[in-house]
Amino acid sequence: MKGLRGMAWLLVFQSVGELLSRGLSLPLPGPVLGMMLMLAGLRFEIVREPVSACANFLLAHLSLLFVPVGVGVMTHLALLGQYGGRMLFVIALSTWIGLAVTALVLFWPDRHAKSTTDA
Repeated sequence: MKGLRGMAWLLVFQSVGELLSRGLSLPLPGPVLGMMLMLAGLRFEIVREPVSACANFLLAHLSLLFVPVGVGVMTHLALLGQYGGRMLFVIALSTWIGLAVTALVLFWPDRHAKSTTDA
C-alpha cells in the first residue's frame, strides 16, 4: 500500500510541475519542475517513505521496463540493418562529445580559480 501512495506522490508532483510549466509558460518542462518540487517534498517523512517504497519496487523490476524498447528494436530490424552503422557512429560521437563537454565544465572552475590566485 505504501508503494501505491509513493506512485501517487510521483504523479502529483509531475502533474503540479506540468500545471506550473504550462500555466506560467515557463521554459522548463513539467517533469523537471515536478522533480524539483519532489526534491523539496522529500524532506518530509509523509512523502519520503512512500516514494522510497515505490522507488525500491520500480528498481527491483527495472528490467521489465526495457521490454518495450527491445520489442521496438525487433520490429524495426530492417531499419537497424540499413542505418545501424550510422546510428552507432552518431551515438558514439555524441557520447564522446558529451563526455568532453562535461569534463571541460567540471575542470574549468578549478583552472579558473588557480589562474586568479596566481595573479
